[in-house]
Order: sequence, then C-alpha cells, then structure tokens
Amino acid sequence: HKVVYHLNSDDAKHQLAFMGNIQNHINAVGKDNLELRVVMHGPGITLLQNAKKDEDIRSRIDNLKMQGIIFNVCANTLTARKLNSKTDLYDVTQADIVPSGVAEIAILQSKGYAYIKP
Repeated sequence: HKVVYHLNSDDAKHQLAFMGNIQNHINAVGKDNLELRVVMHGPGITLLQNAKKDEDIRSRIDNLKMQGIIFNVCANTLTARKLNSKTDLYDVTQADIVPSGVAEIAILQSKGYAYIKP
C-alpha cells in the first residue's frame, strides 16, 4: 500500500485520532506492506509544535517513525508562520520539508499514493 495522509487541522483531539488512524492502518496491513507519508500544512503543523512540549505526542510520533512513517512539512507554511523547523518543531530535518504541502499531495497521488484525510 502507498498512502498519503493529509493533516491541516490544529484540533488536538483530531490530531491524536489522526495518529491513531495511522497506527490502525499499520496494524491492519503490516508495516512491511505499507509506504505511508503524512503531509502537514497550515494549521496541521501545530502537531509538531505541540510535540516540542508534550511527551505523549512525541512518543506517538516517534513510534510511527520507527514503523517507517514519514512526516512531511510544508515550506510555505513555515515561511507564512515564521517558524524555524529546527527550533519550533519536533524532529524535523531538511529532508522532511517539501516546497508545498498541497503540491506534494498531488505529486504523491500521481505516483499511485492513495489519498486519506481522516
């Protein structure tokens, strides 16, 4: 399975449920049968801001990353919100940053990724 999960909500309950959906997906098909990318833009980026100060969120993100999940962050959002990926967000490398979140979703869909927006 090749899947892109789209996150653009800053609602904390939604974000926790979102990560739960990803774990359920992994559990259903197995991490070795799944290539899953999370693309965050706009308010969705608050997941990684909140993770800086919330151990539970950090733990959930770390657990998903250990299972091969890739989290991508929109460069346009970083610029618009005047955020520094190294200091303002949890565990983001330069490789995690994509020029445009919505464009990245379209690119992934053109490569056969199924689109999911829980």
